[in-house]
Amino acid sequence: MKLFIDSADIEEIKKINSYGILDGVTTNPSLIKKAVEKYKKGKKLNMELYIKEILEICKGKPVSLEVLGTDYNDMVKEARILFKKFNNVANNVYIKIPVNPCLELNCDKNSDGIKAIKTLSKEKIPVNCTLIFTPEQALLAAKAGAKIVSPFAGRIDDYIREINRIKFKKENYFPAEGFKKGKKILDDNGIVSGVHLIKECVEIFKKQNIKAEILAASLRNTRQFREVAKAGADIATIPFSVIEKLLEHYKTAEGMKDFTRDIVPEYARAVGHE
Repeated sequence: MKLFIDSADIEEIKKINSYGILDGVTTNPSLIKKAVEKYKKGKKLNMELYIKEILEICKGKPVSLEVLGTDYNDMVKEARILFKKFNNVANNVYIKIPVNPCLELNCDKNSDGIKAIKTLSKEKIPVNCTLIFTPEQALLAAKAGAKIVSPFAGRIDDYIREINRIKFKKENYFPAEGFKKGKKILDDNGIVSGVHLIKECVEIFKKQNIKAEILAASLRNTRQFREVAKAGADIATIPFSVIEKLLEHYKTAEGMKDFTRDIVPEYARAVGHE
């Protein structure tokens, strides 16, 4: 499974990239706004140069940039601008297109996201389809030509808790097998958790021989990272803080204390340990 960082913070991206485990980056307007506020500090920040630096750092690794438009024409126009302006930096730009750009249910633009994906794919502009909450949406996005489809695992967990009036913090673990309230397992049209959503997408794509990569998005904690890997996700994108926690365990630290305490002086000299 590939590991992407979900961030627009250039220092976070540099640090994780230096570990040698980073496979790509996902961004969105909210993350970019957060990064700008952090680094601006009273001075003018050149956004284009900032994005180009991220692309250069991640040469050879996909970086997803998101459109702002909410209809077919705007999304296609903005995607073309983004791709033309930035892809020549390192040839690694993916365009994030929402599976459905409607701001409310039952609007007349339900299909605009899918149509935009189809158009851009014909133009050889790689698309990461975002805001997916059902296997059906993932299937249609892939059929339209999306190279990556991004089911929002953490957010579907949030939604299941919200509609059932369960108090929670976003970082709280949500069991892959679903959340029980009494004897009932809570669900959203048969999806019982974000990990289950990923698993269903993986199963459908395998049975239908679909080549698009499934990216598990909005993961909240290390346990979910493990579970989407077991579910068969091609990619997991997680925040910097969660990536850092993947390497931590109390017994690892305890073992290191034991090892350093038991070092034999002759061995230390033999390996050049000062």
